Amino acid sequence: MVPPRAGRGRRPELTDSELITMAVAQVLQRYDSERRWIRRIHADSEWRSMFPAMLGQSGYHKRLKTAQPLLCKAILTVAACCPSWFDDLWITDATPVPCGMSRETVKRSDLAGHAGYGYCASHTRYYWGLKLYLVCAGDGMPIMWCLANPKLGERQVLAALLNHNHHLIREGQVLLADKGFAGKDFKQLTESMGLKLLRPDRKDETYRNGNLGGVRQRIESVNQTLKGQLDLEAHRGRTPHGVFTRVTQRLLAMAAGIWHNWHTDVTSKRSLIAFDH
Repeated sequence: MVPPRAGRGRRPELTDSELITMAVAQVLQRYDSERRWIRRIHADSEWRSMFPAMLGQSGYHKRLKTAQPLLCKAILTVAACCPSWFDDLWITDATPVPCGMSRETVKRSDLAGHAGYGYCASHTRYYWGLKLYLVCAGDGMPIMWCLANPKLGERQVLAALLNHNHHLIREGQVLLADKGFAGKDFKQLTESMGLKLLRPDRKDETYRNGNLGGVRQRIESVNQTLKGQLDLEAHRGRTPHGVFTRVTQRLLAMAAGIWHNWHTDVTSKRSLIAFDH
């Protein structure tokens, strides 16, 4: 998937494919600090034998930050190798990605203008940061995603995300969303893209689909995997590029785990037990 570099200039000793492998391993080994992760690599003879050209913390950080397109490409490549890529049902939801805990951080952060204040109804709390919008298959395999300011409307952001990735949408694809994506205009928009929008009924509506709680629980469990096992909220990003890279890193780690479970016939495709101890 990642060919050797061509053109002028000296080739990096640590290849791009090795860099992506290290990025996935860092998340699965639950090292939210790049400095601690690099120290672990240099201190462990087994890791050093596999990656003899491992960089220092500064070089690793710079290479990883410029590898955003490769990380995104790797997610879609891994996803396309799994049977769930051809599922007729996609699930979507938005989850908070906090980026600061104090007023001083908000005033000095390089995320000013990108992040904002939002409210998380699931945990009954306010936060300052971004919102991750994820469209995934039933097993949690990421299909499309983006980060947005929490003050932006959910329907507006999801519409832009779907329009940007319209080439991935198949005719008749079903998209399961929550009650926040209600509205005649949004439904017409998804239908024009070839999507069939499925969402729980609101209290003021006649019965159509019911509450869909059993199916909606899938996306909640995907978000819990990202937060509980892949430490989404401990990303340590301080700039827009940094936050996006670290969130994409975690999505790639989850995609790699799902891909591995498909090829090893593990029953629970999103189980990461084999990697977290």
